Amino acid sequence: MTDSAFGESLQPFAGIASFMRRPVTRAVTPGDVAIVGVPFDSGTSYRSGARFGPRGIREASLMLWGYNNAQHVKPLERLNVIDAGDVDTVPPSIEQTYAHIQAEVGTLLTAGATVVALGGDHSVTLPLLRAQQARHGPLSVIHIDAHPDTWANEYAGQPYSHGTPFRRALEEGLIRPEAYLQIGLRGPTTEAGDLDEARRLGARLVTCEEAVEQGIPSVVESARRVLKPPIYLSLDIDAADPAFAPGTGTPEVGGFTSQQMLNLVRGLSGLDIVGFDLVEVAPPFDPAGITSILAANLVFEMLSLLALRRPPA
Repeated sequence: MTDSAFGESLQPFAGIASFMRRPVTRAVTPGDVAIVGVPFDSGTSYRSGARFGPRGIREASLMLWGYNNAQHVKPLERLNVIDAGDVDTVPPSIEQTYAHIQAEVGTLLTAGATVVALGGDHSVTLPLLRAQQARHGPLSVIHIDAHPDTWANEYAGQPYSHGTPFRRALEEGLIRPEAYLQIGLRGPTTEAGDLDEARRLGARLVTCEEAVEQGIPSVVESARRVLKPPIYLSLDIDAADPAFAPGTGTPEVGGFTSQQMLNLVRGLSGLDIVGFDLVEVAPPFDPAGITSILAANLVFEMLSLLALRRPPA
């Protein structure tokens, strides 16, 4: 068996499914980009399945041919991307899982890598932000989602779930409130004041309806005025309409199209983004695989953003 049996030259249906066929290792050097899976969904409020998200996204990534025609860049020519495997999660314990995420991702950040995390439900963003803040200080955050995820205590007084990560992050000083932007919120909430509560905490909100009315370029331009380095991007796949992303735990109708999602991410070109996550992909509810395909392409756009900030080799 030759080395080509393991490499990027294989057809998409063959070989081992690391992200874009990148080497699987945790041996990083400064400047590397590490893809990290976080297969955890015990923080969900409706239907689980996002623990299989990293695997689904990796499989869909085998169809990414390498050159981004919209951004005029080939990320793997400018970036050393590795697949760092998955965090050791503990399904019965969200707090123990948080400790593992923060420690394992923190080690990669300390070694000088930029981490792109594949969830998992949105609860995993809190320990990711903890690790990023320890490395970079308080963060500007752009949060693309159908839900604000700033509820106080979603279940029987429990502080941690996929509905609370950004509230906890604001309370812990991980996010700079004046530089926290939520885009894509829509659908019914428990109470009339739920979105106002997010605003009270400091978030700037652009609902999906407002974004469509204003147009994606206008929303992106507003975001660029608010965000200051260092910046973190957290993207919940349920920001997309379930017509384009049915495989998610808490779908909401009336969301963004795939094209609008791509344009939102592309519009962040040139910003100093230090970390990314893409969460809530649930392959058990994605029979045609279209959610994982969209997610893999959005991660490719994230890699393209990083590549555009690096000079050509």
